[in-house]
Amino acid sequence: MVNTRILSDKQVLGATGAALGAAAIRQAIAQKGKASIIVATGASQFELLQNLVAAEDIDWSRVTAFHLDEYVGMDITHPASFRKYLQERFVAPLGGNVTFHPVNAEGNPQAEAKRLSAVIAEHDIDVCFAGIGENCHLAFNDPPADFDTEEPYIVVTLDEACRKQQMGEGWFPSLDAVPEQAISMSIRQILKSRLIILSVPDERKAQAVKDALEGPVDPRHPASIVQTHPQTILLLDPDSASKLS
Repeated sequence: MVNTRILSDKQVLGATGAALGAAAIRQAIAQKGKASIIVATGASQFELLQNLVAAEDIDWSRVTAFHLDEYVGMDITHPASFRKYLQERFVAPLGGNVTFHPVNAEGNPQAEAKRLSAVIAEHDIDVCFAGIGENCHLAFNDPPADFDTEEPYIVVTLDEACRKQQMGEGWFPSLDAVPEQAISMSIRQILKSRLIILSVPDERKAQAVKDALEGPVDPRHPASIVQTHPQTILLLDPDSASKLS
């Protein structure tokens, strides 16, 4: 079931997503002494992460964090590196107290996917923070997404719409500069999260939101799979919600 909320703007959306996620983290720590989370990157997550790292009464030393994806061959010093993004916006503001498992796809991506799959298999994920791509992707599971694989991390080929989005958001100077492959968390692994919080602002995501919520569950619209998840919260602003019936 998808609990959809339309909020006034990106700032309120980010603050709300962070508050909901922080509450889930506190609850997990209170119940079992630890929490495991998935954090996301991209323009949709700026405000959420800013609020999340400022959340009070979280013992981050008890939190283990994974992230969704990274480009194959991407050096951590590159401005578009998701490891760099999260190091700067998540790990560093927390003083390094959180246990963070970065995706390092610089070398052998298949071996790295296998390594990370073994690590995350030891964790029950309490909350997954994510977004939806302009092509309705979830993580880097571009259409048609693999809804069947049980491997937690997989190597994927990025479609042109996805690569154009990365260029359009300013991460790369040209389409040719955007890598063609990435390591991505799989759809099935994302769905294992107890709570999924999707933060999706901006009009350019409006068609993807409509496809995810109002269309059938279909690999051609990867984020539609959240219709099958028992606890997903989708946070929209008026622009991203503008095509909903």
